[in-house]
Amino acid sequence: MKVKILRRQSAASEPYWETFEYDGPAENSVAGVLDYINYHDDIKNDEGENTARIGWECSCLQGVCGACAMVINGVPALACETFLKDLKSDTLELRPLSKFPAVRDLMTDRSLIHENLTKTNVYIGEYNPSSDKDHAHQYTAAKCLKCGLCLEVCPNYVNGKNFFGAVFANDCYLVASRNKNKAQEIKKNYAKHFGSGCSKSLSCMDVCPMNIPTIASMAKLNRSE
Repeated sequence: MKVKILRRQSAASEPYWETFEYDGPAENSVAGVLDYINYHDDIKNDEGENTARIGWECSCLQGVCGACAMVINGVPALACETFLKDLKSDTLELRPLSKFPAVRDLMTDRSLIHENLTKTNVYIGEYNPSSDKDHAHQYTAAKCLKCGLCLEVCPNYVNGKNFFGAVFANDCYLVASRNKNKAQEIKKNYAKHFGSGCSKSLSCMDVCPMNIPTIASMAKLNRSE
């Protein structure tokens, strides 16, 4: 299998493509492929040239941390949850997420996700739930990994300065439902940074690794009390 990776040595350097030959286990995940290529000290590309180890992020390798988010054969996904047998291709193409600042190779800086939640006061604080005990959806929405895949595929998310995307909408729902004293403040920020900018393409739900039905969060926040 050919493995094509869009690489860059640093945030300031120009990106370039580099291709590797992969002859490892066919049942591997994309994360396993990257580990396989990086395993040896003398890493060579498909032209036999020595090259640096591929920079990418991982933590749990079980689909619950979101660190290994990247674009795999054109689709935003988690490397540890994407398996070669499911790609149905003899070429694996890997790119970093394009909606976040580059760090190196497949690594990006997604800290803006948390910064936007912080500056809009979207955290539960004192637990003071509303009378609507929608525990099932609260549990589902709370599974969000903050991986950024929903933002990568969203046609409305550009730089995160005004429109904050589905990750923001789900956290707004959680806070508003679990602290009724903050509900009105949260709904105002939701309207400003999500409701007014969402075109409802719902592409966010197509790529969410936790299968969060963001449209349900939207419906509950849009509902008048």
